Amino acid sequence: MNKKDPNPIDAFVGSRVRMRRLMIGLSQEKLADGLGITFQQVQKYEKGTNRIGASRLQAIADILGVHPSFFFQQDEGSAQSGKPAADVHESQEISSFVASKEGIALNRAFLKITDPVLRKKIISLVAAMAQTPEAEQTPAQSGSRHAGSLHG
Repeated sequence: MNKKDPNPIDAFVGSRVRMRRLMIGLSQEKLADGLGITFQQVQKYEKGTNRIGASRLQAIADILGVHPSFFFQQDEGSAQSGKPAADVHESQEISSFVASKEGIALNRAFLKITDPVLRKKIISLVAAMAQTPEAEQTPAQSGSRHAGSLHG
């Protein structure tokens, strides 16, 4: 690790701050105002270039409406869980996407779909387009319905 590279833990915590901030629709400026700092400082926190002290992390948690432990929560993809490095990397990629504007928009829209059958068909469609293994699992799950019809 280069001296100028952010510490991976600082970067992870920062990415969780960004994800939560975007989830609730709060701008960097509004978060900065609530903390009494500049939005540039918030940018540095979110990138992991500046570490977030304990009291500042508590203040961020209060503003974002979460417990401070939220910023350290990781899926089962941690290195200590015994998963291969490729799985850990994929988990980090997923976290980065979910924290992006596109990921949040996609998740918000998907959560508004209440029909579980339609949700499965959307996943099948996207998996087929991406040519992932999930695409091979879904035709049998659709039963006698035509796989091409999204509305059943």
